[in-house]
Amino acid sequence: MTDVTVPKRLSAGDRVAVVAPSGPVRAERLEVGTAYLEQWGLEVEVMPSVLVGHERLNYLAAADKARAVDLRNAWLDPSFAAVFCARGGYGVQRMLEYVDFDELVAVPKWFVGFSDITALHEPLNARGLVTIHGPMAAAVEQLGDETGRQRLHDLLFEPERVTDLLAPSGARRLVGGVAEGPLRGGNLALLAASVGTPTYAPPTGIVVVEDVSEDAYRVDRLLTQLLRSGWFAGVTGLVIGDFSEADDSGLVSAVVRDRLEPLGLPMVEGSAIGHEDLNLAVPLGLPVRLDATEGTLTPLFS
Repeated sequence: MTDVTVPKRLSAGDRVAVVAPSGPVRAERLEVGTAYLEQWGLEVEVMPSVLVGHERLNYLAAADKARAVDLRNAWLDPSFAAVFCARGGYGVQRMLEYVDFDELVAVPKWFVGFSDITALHEPLNARGLVTIHGPMAAAVEQLGDETGRQRLHDLLFEPERVTDLLAPSGARRLVGGVAEGPLRGGNLALLAASVGTPTYAPPTGIVVVEDVSEDAYRVDRLLTQLLRSGWFAGVTGLVIGDFSEADDSGLVSAVVRDRLEPLGLPMVEGSAIGHEDLNLAVPLGLPVRLDATEGTLTPLFS
């Protein structure tokens, strides 16, 4: 297994950068979100292209190269201890060809984001860097949730306080058993979209999946794509997060069980990981222990 690198914990007074690798960012939301980070004693700097917009494609925060340059400059600047994404949306896949992931992992620092940001987590985790799937700098509803905000803070500043990644929300057993391995995964649509691309990085270990605005038949299609590609070959356990704003949540749950229970892997559902206001941050790439019978997910910090 690839050696794991856990970035240095943050402390009050650290400088952090905000980048926008995906969709456009509203300035008023970013102002509210960064204020939460500043309450932790962090000095926040917003990178140049975050609020620029794209001249033709209004679903992008800025041109592909500009977003990639911001990410690189923020990451390689030694004065920044962490890089926070502003929001998800769509756009990361368009800029991946401009990102040198070996260059980034050579300078370990915390990287925070979720949803479309899964396309960046995957190659970083595959190279052994632990990153955080969790609330972003302009995600005001999620940062505004005290429980979720505290989890993010603890992972960044006091990781020893986090002993169960599924608490306090808990999770429901689908298939009992215990499994260990690095935690991987993220947004289901992005995981499926990476298959066959240069950054394709099938996981080994425990996988978490979540999504938003994907109806049951589309969840079926995405899971079937991953199953047919052999993506689950090295997976040892499964954590099913939130599938928000679906047509029928009960039907989505039935699809997940129909597609994944035959794998026979320890599996839980109902974890508060995803697009709901309570989005519990988790350390992707870190070794964890899933006890699906008890509904716990223990981080194995060393």
